[in-house]
Amino acid sequence: MSFAIRLFIGYFLIVGLAAWFILGFFSREVEPGVRQGTEDTLVDSANLLAEILAPQMAQGRLQHEQLQRALQAAKSRQPEANIHGNLKNHMDLRLYITDTRGIVLFDSESEAVGRDFSRWRDVYLALRGHYGARSTRDRPGDENSSVMYVAAPIIDQGNLVGVLSLGKPSHSVAQYAHNARQRVRQLGLLLLLASGAIGVLFTAWLSHSIHRLRDYARRVAEGQRAQLPTSGGRHLTELARALEHMRHKLDGKQYVEHYVQGLTHEMKSPLTAIRAAAELLPGAPEPDQQQFAQTILEQSERLQRIIDRLLALARVEQLQAPASARAVPTRQWVQQVVNSRATRLQRKGLGVEVNCQGQAQALAVHGDQFLLQQALGNVLDNALEFSPPGGRIAIAIEPWPPGPGQPPQRLQAITVRDQGAGIPDYALGHLFERFYSLPRPDTGQKSTGLGLAFVREVMRIHQGEVEIANAADGPGAQARLILPTAALAVD
Repeated sequence: MSFAIRLFIGYFLIVGLAAWFILGFFSREVEPGVRQGTEDTLVDSANLLAEILAPQMAQGRLQHEQLQRALQAAKSRQPEANIHGNLKNHMDLRLYITDTRGIVLFDSESEAVGRDFSRWRDVYLALRGHYGARSTRDRPGDENSSVMYVAAPIIDQGNLVGVLSLGKPSHSVAQYAHNARQRVRQLGLLLLLASGAIGVLFTAWLSHSIHRLRDYARRVAEGQRAQLPTSGGRHLTELARALEHMRHKLDGKQYVEHYVQGLTHEMKSPLTAIRAAAELLPGAPEPDQQQFAQTILEQSERLQRIIDRLLALARVEQLQAPASARAVPTRQWVQQVVNSRATRLQRKGLGVEVNCQGQAQALAVHGDQFLLQQALGNVLDNALEFSPPGGRIAIAIEPWPPGPGQPPQRLQAITVRDQGAGIPDYALGHLFERFYSLPRPDTGQKSTGLGLAFVREVMRIHQGEVEIANAADGPGAQARLILPTAALAVD
């Protein structure tokens, strides 16, 4: 089971259990709350009626018939009151009046007149000056027959002259409680669904952030260049920065170790040649002395080239983006690179054709022109050195991918193709390794082996890439620089 699923299940269980208990609590509290509200209304009504009837009770002349007619008239009314979706069409009240002994003098149902209610809780407490209320089932065993009674003392000039009890069937308010419970459950379900949706989004976001951190750590462990993830929240961002700090520490150590090893290896050959020439120089004849001096000079220049290129590569490897960037027409800076090699091309009898037609003429690159020209210059130098005398080098500038019917181009390709012998199969996977080089056909010597590594780093900081392969439709090799297309500013 994946981490995201386990996280979501844990989150949903916590939210679900919390919602279950909270909704259960509210559902259980709905009916008591409705009953308490009804009891409050009964208290007000009972005390109002007690005050109205107090003069009649004090004089011992309770108007039974008049009171009965009034109650019957009220019960016959049809108020058609729409109370929160519940239609009320009749009055649900029961009223009885007792004297100071608890004997029923009046009953709205005409069932209990003359009976002794002095032991009923509502009458019993009211006769003793306390608040009296009770809930009794008219039919034992039938929950729907329960009636709530509230008693109010009938007082005239400070003297207790009787008790009035007002009752209301519980089933008349049960529908309100039921509707309230339904609304609570519906709202709870909506909240649960919303919490689930939030949980899915949160889990997806957290899982995505963790996966990005995992992929970042994996790429770093494999020695690949990786961009620091920064959109995972404060704590995950701090973790990412800690990983980045660790990577820099490790990279710095590995960088020094690798470069020292590589530089030591590459410097052995020219240093050995310089030492041998220097040892033989004092006792050698004049012509040999000149040859040894030339060897020392050439090997010194080679050492200087290695150091210069190594420093240039080191500077580029520390960049994450071009330090100085602007939009430059691709045709312009490519042609400048070709022009800078004109003497070498002429000396070897090589021709260069720059093909830039149609919409390719409007292409531009947003980047550091100096670094881009250095990178293309390294590629062109390789093509020049591996081309046979009198051959041709073709440079094509085109939108990428090529072909009609393509969507608006966001990439462009600069392809350099020579007519040399091609790249041996064993070397194809090592071309971008530092200090890896192949012998030049003309001299048999190797280069510094840093040129293509420099090209790859320049492409990286420009969000591009470099591809090198043997030509599929003829002799030679081709290198392709793929770069994002930029818009030129219009003055």
